[in-house]
Amino acid sequence: MNWKQQYQDKLLTPDQAAKRINSGERVWFGMFTSNPETMSKAVFARKDELRDVELHHYVSPFLWCVPEAAEAFKLVTGFTTAADRQQVQAGMADYLPLGNFRESWVKSALGGRFDVCLVKTSPPDHNGYLSLGTALWANRTVMDISDRIICEVDERLIRTHGENWVHMSEVDCLVEHNPADDLEPAIPPRTQEVIDATEVVGTLLASEIINDGDTLQIGIGDVTSALALYLGEKRDLGIQTELIPGGIVDLVEREVVTGRKKQIAPGKVVGSAFAVLPPEEAARAHMHPRFELWDFCHTDDLRTLVQEHDFVAINNALQVDVTGQVTAETLGGRVYSGPGGQTVFAVASSYSEGGRSVIALPSSSTVNGERHSRIVPELTPGTMVTVPRTFVDYVVTEQGIATLRGKTVRQRVDELCSVAHPDCRADVRAQARKIYNV
Repeated sequence: MNWKQQYQDKLLTPDQAAKRINSGERVWFGMFTSNPETMSKAVFARKDELRDVELHHYVSPFLWCVPEAAEAFKLVTGFTTAADRQQVQAGMADYLPLGNFRESWVKSALGGRFDVCLVKTSPPDHNGYLSLGTALWANRTVMDISDRIICEVDERLIRTHGENWVHMSEVDCLVEHNPADDLEPAIPPRTQEVIDATEVVGTLLASEIINDGDTLQIGIGDVTSALALYLGEKRDLGIQTELIPGGIVDLVEREVVTGRKKQIAPGKVVGSAFAVLPPEEAARAHMHPRFELWDFCHTDDLRTLVQEHDFVAINNALQVDVTGQVTAETLGGRVYSGPGGQTVFAVASSYSEGGRSVIALPSSSTVNGERHSRIVPELTPGTMVTVPRTFVDYVVTEQGIATLRGKTVRQRVDELCSVAHPDCRADVRAQARKIYNV
């Protein structure tokens, strides 16, 4: 039987496919832009019929946790968004912190097998392979431990090299995506304060920390998302990351990013997904020979990453205390986002020969007209530490660069107070002096 016949035989309506899910089952929905919106809508419509479905959705734009669906769905997430942050904080959903991405560990940590995995894919190619477009994430690993795979086919999705595929023979059924169900990921608007900080931080990173020939991991955050804009004068950079930010396609075409000096996949840009890209930029990444998407459990495997030399991990933080402890997960002791692969990349880059672990963030945030320092004397009780101080080499804000490697606590306090916002600096230093007697 050829793939075209297989496609027709497996094609169902969303309502028909939703009925493949039963009460009490464990179900995975694709992460972020691999989330199948049409199937999410169809499964949610069965909230009055289903009971105790354990639903895993990480970085999801779809709102599952509402009072009327409480008996139907038990939500587990490893990274909260605007669609579930308040529900996790209220105890309506569970947060699963993940930081070790060795494949066998993840399969165990996720609780063994899933009954159903639902992901968004492209149509099949002439050999019957479907692509997960710009968003592979951990979906390949989860498909390997799922009894049934349901693919929502979106003809707009691109293809890439790497592990970014599932074959028709693996698929239980197919549904065609309805563009009317599109959900835009909730990305907070960038304030002028963040825009100004980004320009300074990007310039500092490019001029003072990143060298020609380095291999980079770039986390997505307030000031790190736009880093590619500041790297145009560099040479022979490599990219070995989790999320490929916007602008990297341009840097590849300009031969700024060549990957010639990489130990892992030389010459290739490797990630598990792209950031939200404009259609034009995504089209240029389509089947580009230099781009590969690997499963999250391979891009974020510490055993692989420590092989890289001159590896620079640049990540965001919600807060950093004056000794260098980093949280990218909680604010005021309450879950706000998630760690992603930040811990693994910080450890790997610190361990790398010639490597550097960097945290970049605005020095403060203004909320309701009040300025709050993001360099703090101590983390609030209940805060989850994403990166221990021993794996942070530099902290960069728009106020400058704090160098932490090899520094005493007294020196760390001095360094980090120097990059706090001037309006907050004296208070942070005074409180730090009382806490640490320095």
